[in-house]
Amino acid sequence: MHRTRRLAVATLVAGGLLMAVAPAAHAVVDPITVIGCLTSSAADVGSMVDPSAPGLPAEIPGTTCLAP
Repeated sequence: MHRTRRLAVATLVAGGLLMAVAPAAHAVVDPITVIGCLTSSAADVGSMVDPSAPGLPAEIPGTTCLAP
């Protein structure tokens, strides 16, 4: 029991230290813009299928929403 507890505490401490040392994100995400982009990319079904290779997706939906 003590071994499991020590492992859990060590994991939490290591995770906390990693979160404290991690660099801050430089991009600020606007949720309204992301939701609008994701709904429009989901509605555009024609770009998801490439006619020359129907088994392979042309692009992953929502990828364009990640561009700055």
